[in-house]
This record gives sequence, structure tokens and C-alpha cells, in this order.
Amino acid sequence: MNVPSLVFAGGSAAAMFVGATGLVLRPPSRLARRVRPYTVVARTRLGLPVDVVHRQPPGATRTARLLFVTPIAEGLGWLGRIVERRGDTALEAALAHAGLPDVSAADHRTRVAVETCGAAVVGAVVGAVAVKSVPVMLILVVCASAYGASRSGARLNRAIARRREQARLELYTVNQLLAMHVRSGAGPVQATQRIVDRGHGVLVEDLDAVLRLIRSGWSEADAFRRVADRTAEPAAARTYRLFAAAAERGIDLAGALLSLSDDLRDERREDIKRSATKRRAAMLLPTIGVLAPIMLLFIAAPLPSIIFGSR
Repeated sequence: MNVPSLVFAGGSAAAMFVGATGLVLRPPSRLARRVRPYTVVARTRLGLPVDVVHRQPPGATRTARLLFVTPIAEGLGWLGRIVERRGDTALEAALAHAGLPDVSAADHRTRVAVETCGAAVVGAVVGAVAVKSVPVMLILVVCASAYGASRSGARLNRAIARRREQARLELYTVNQLLAMHVRSGAGPVQATQRIVDRGHGVLVEDLDAVLRLIRSGWSEADAFRRVADRTAEPAAARTYRLFAAAAERGIDLAGALLSLSDDLRDERREDIKRSATKRRAAMLLPTIGVLAPIMLLFIAAPLPSIIFGSR
């Protein structure tokens, strides 16, 4: 019997076992349904919404969920913690830097585990159907699992680099506009509100997050520092910390923003020069690789006649 037949037979046997278990062993009623009528008054007095009674799934569905969904979810979480070894704080910071603040660390680990398992399944199918060799199938499973595990991390790093580059390109213009609004008499929050109302981009999203934090009760300095800790670009973090210092101590914000813009322009110019030098060197490599062998052949061709004499 080949591998696909074994997998199909095992799945059919598992489905029959779940159905029989759900018919014979009825899961007991959950305690929350019995206690919920006595908590309505207390929840209403505390200002909480009423806990609506949801319809419980049938016994077979609940049994299937307990036997399959819960173990699979736990297994994916365990595999995700093995593949993604960063802590929750570091991983949530990386997701925020990539522009994914709504994605939790557990959801990202689950996604990484799903991609790893999917790549392993593809490797196993290719090895079982195309190659039909168990050692080759195991090698393909290992290689595909490694590829699937590294894919999510590489995609996250690319998103962080892309967002950082976009923020670096926007920062000079945004600082100039903020300095102009501050020079015209606006405060830090008012200048930020004007930029958010008229612009869009990575930095505008960060400034909008600052305004949301302020509306939710945060102080101006703490809101700017919070966003500075969650941004991917160090220069943008310097700008936000500058706003925090201006909100607390009343410094010359416009002059500081203009000075920071000049520093950013100089750094950008140096980056362009370094990139141009590297590209110029990269353009010379194909020329040298093509012309150098031909020149060596022209130089080495007359050597035998010179050394041994011509006939």
C-alpha cells in the first residue's frame, strides 16, 4: 500500500472514531451556561455589556473540536515558539516596526508554524509521488521545513527595511513642514494635527497614533515617547523625542527641527555617495570578468614561440 492510501485510510478511521465518540459520549454542559443568568444584574450595574447566551454546538462538533482543533492549535503554538525564538516583547516591537501593530506575537507564531507545516507537506508529497523514495522524501521535508520557517522571518525583515527606508525619505519634508507650522505660532500637538489632516505616509501614521494616545488620556510627552519607542527609523525617533522635550520644557522646536533636517540631508547625501561608489564598482566587475581572460590569452599566446623558438 502506498503513502497516499495510508494517509486516506488513517483520515477515514479518525473521522469514524470522532463520530462514534460524539454519539456515545455526550460532552457535559459547560458551567458558564449555568452561572450566566446570575451575572446579568452584576454586569449591568458595573456598566458591562450583557453576556449573550450563544448556542452550543452539537456533541459531535464539540468532540471534534476537542480532539482535533485544540491539539492542532496547541501544536502550532509549540512549533511557532520553536521556530520563532524571540520573546513576545521583541516580536511585538518587530511587528510594530513592520507596520503590523494589530498582529499579536501568538498570531505571528501561528502563521510561521502554518507556513512551516505547509512547506513540509509539499516536500512530503513531492517525495512520495514524484521520487517515491523515503530517504529523499525525508530530505525534502527537512529542506522544505527550513525554507518555510525562514520565509516569514525574511518577509518581516523586508517589511521593516522597506518601512524604514520610506520613513527616512519622508522625514526631511515632514520636519520642514512641522517647523513651518511651529514658526507660525502652532503648538506641537496643533502642528501634528495639521500634518495628519493634510498628509499620508509612514510618519503621518505615527503622528496619528500620537494624537490617538493623547485623546485617550496620555500626556503629550509620554505619547511622543511611546511612538518613538515603536518606530523603526532612529531619525524619526529623534524627532518624536524632540517633540516630547518641547512639550515638557518648551525648547526652540522649530530651530531644532531645521537642524535635524540638515543632519538628515547630509546623511542622505553621504548614503547616496556610498551607494554610487558601490554600484560603480559593481559595474566594473562584468567588464573585468569578460576582458581579463581575453587579454591573458593575447599575452600568453606568443609565449611558447618566444620560449621554445618558432619553426
